[in-house]
Amino acid sequence: MSSVLEQKQQLVAEIAEKLRASKSTIIVDYRGLNVAQVTELRKQLREAGIEFKVYKNTLTRRAVAELGLEGLDETLTGPNAIAFSNDDVVAPAKILNEFAKKNEALKIKAGIIEGNVATFEEVKALAELPSREGLLSMLLSVLQAPIRNFALVTKAVAEKKEEQGA
Repeated sequence: MSSVLEQKQQLVAEIAEKLRASKSTIIVDYRGLNVAQVTELRKQLREAGIEFKVYKNTLTRRAVAELGLEGLDETLTGPNAIAFSNDDVVAPAKILNEFAKKNEALKIKAGIIEGNVATFEEVKALAELPSREGLLSMLLSVLQAPIRNFALVTKAVAEKKEEQGA
């Protein structure tokens, strides 16, 4: 009997550690997906370096309570799977959101973004953000615009002086 209790305590500690270590955690309801769809989703998440696990809700609730994260108890009902990302904050939200658009059975419930509980709406907003590379290219474009405009003006002035000199 005590070995079962020890296993459960180890699982709670494992879940708590994964929640603590991950930058982004998304909780989804996968009810209604067939095996092929779940396999495809797991493949997409694995390629992005995201761990996708199913835990018992009671164990997950204990791990969440241990970490002091409020507001997830009502989310942890029914069959849930959890996506943990230790590297990228946006990737799990993007992948799960895109998959949910194609497969209506997958429902994003909530998440934990950098230690803060996030609602479905906040996770969806995070998924709509451009990728890190996209944001960096936008920033680079904004930074280059004044220099590019200055170069164009300088070239136009030089061409005008050439025309006047000829």
